[in-house]
Amino acid sequence: MSNQPGSSTAAEPDQPAITDPAGDDTATGPATSAAHAPAAPVLALLAVGWLAAMLWSTREAIHSAAAGLTAISLSAFALPGVISAALVAGAAVALAASELAARRLGDRASLRFAAAIGAGMLTGLGTAITINLTYADNATTNTIAGTSAAAAIIGGAIAGARTPGPVGAVVTAALGTLVFVVAFSRARDPLFDLFGSDGSQASLVGAAKWVSRTESLLAGLVAGLLAFGYLTWARRRAVRQDPATPAPRWPGYLLAGAGPGLLLLLAEVIIRIGGRTLLDLAGALSEADAVAQTSMGTSRVDNGIWVLFVGALTALILFGRTLGPTPRDDDEPDPVEG
Repeated sequence: MSNQPGSSTAAEPDQPAITDPAGDDTATGPATSAAHAPAAPVLALLAVGWLAAMLWSTREAIHSAAAGLTAISLSAFALPGVISAALVAGAAVALAASELAARRLGDRASLRFAAAIGAGMLTGLGTAITINLTYADNATTNTIAGTSAAAAIIGGAIAGARTPGPVGAVVTAALGTLVFVVAFSRARDPLFDLFGSDGSQASLVGAAKWVSRTESLLAGLVAGLLAFGYLTWARRRAVRQDPATPAPRWPGYLLAGAGPGLLLLLAEVIIRIGGRTLLDLAGALSEADAVAQTSMGTSRVDNGIWVLFVGALTALILFGRTLGPTPRDDDEPDPVEG
């Protein structure tokens, strides 16, 4: 029987209704992704490792400063990297905890969210304790510790969503984007020459703008590729376990591709609220520091917007290329000519 628009249809034989094995009646309709996020523990380990690397590099930079004012400036410049890493680490650890709870205790939305929040809080607490024990004990350290803890808890809350597949894709893509941005810093000097920098102030400003746009564009492409790859892999694993698993829909890919950019923008909000004291203190050191802090903040917002749209568009285009032509219903009568 053909499925015509507007006709009332029951559950088709090849489209079984989605039911929650734990009796939760919140799961209705076809899922937009696989039921679980594969390799969640691996993502958690990688994200925590990246957070540890950011904390260590920031500590070394601050401790190497010869004067207190320099340490304040370096702390303000390093804060965005630490906050972004804490946000992703909190989400990754919470995702692994919610997946474990779902497999052991039942896949209920309330249970997933509780496990994710608890894991995010533990990650934030561990991050804050590590900073307070290894950094110098001052107001700057307390600002970094408190803001990092808040970022990890917020990341945990995000991971408590009902759709673990897209969350896993967002964590994977965001982590890959952060690593790419740090790796890209090694190519900035050659790119300045490529974009016409000759040492003058005007050429440096113009080249810096193009270098920043190139970095954001490539980071968005990386985000979209990783998000699409993770969801595709999760889909294949789910089909091997249950061939009746419904195919993912385009909103899942759109959200996964845009997720890293959304996390970068969310990290910027956390930085400007939780780290406002540190940023204001660094900006008050000199006029040059104030201009630098304003410029860096604007650049981070622009980068987040670019990553959001380019990542979403890349994932959506890749998903569209996997779609075949709509099969024609053999039962549909041919139009009568005349």
